[in-house]
Amino acid sequence: MSEGDATGRDTSARVRALTAVMAVLVVIVLVFAVRRVATDWPHVTAGTVPDDDLAELYVAHPWLAYGHIVPGVLYLVLAPLQLSRRFRTRHYALHRRLGRVLVACALLSGVLAVALGFVFAWGGTPETVATLVFGAWFLLCLVRAVRAIRAGRVPEHRRWMVRAFAVGSGIATIRIWVGIFTGIQLGVLGLEDATYPVRSTFGLAFWLGLGTHVLVGEWWLRRTPDLDG
Repeated sequence: MSEGDATGRDTSARVRALTAVMAVLVVIVLVFAVRRVATDWPHVTAGTVPDDDLAELYVAHPWLAYGHIVPGVLYLVLAPLQLSRRFRTRHYALHRRLGRVLVACALLSGVLAVALGFVFAWGGTPETVATLVFGAWFLLCLVRAVRAIRAGRVPEHRRWMVRAFAVGSGIATIRIWVGIFTGIQLGVLGLEDATYPVRSTFGLAFWLGLGTHVLVGEWWLRRTPDLDG
């Protein structure tokens, strides 16, 4: 087997693994989005206050919250299609049109995410700072991607879009970390009501989830030079 064949197989294996991971992350995002709607909107429409203090924040600011959630979910669900080489080569015109829509959705969701980090950060200051840092990185990646494609620098555009999706999809991994912390506090520590401990680690979940995705995104770009092809 030649070195080129081995490299090609290695890249294909990474692509398949990444596709599986992205599918899992998108499913997590969809599950929590549906759960959020099911929890919040009965109270929003009835004008009642939920018992859950986190849900209470969403119900109190529905337009701000769902102005972030709806376009954000749309972006995360369809962005993997945009990153697919097969899709963009077979449907390039659609790729460009859909790209404009998704960038607009991502920018709106990103700006409102930063706003939400200040308006109601359930995890306190650590969550606020994480939202500001990674939200700014997400928006910077999108702006750099748009500037690159307008200048005709297609490979650079693709790499910035990979970075944007990497950090954006970190919202799903945040939920995984929250679940881990909840399991530790309920199962290992034997706490019957882990609301306060979970709240105290919510900001840490943001840093771990989003930070990991930024690092993995950079690792992927370094290990996949033929992304520029």
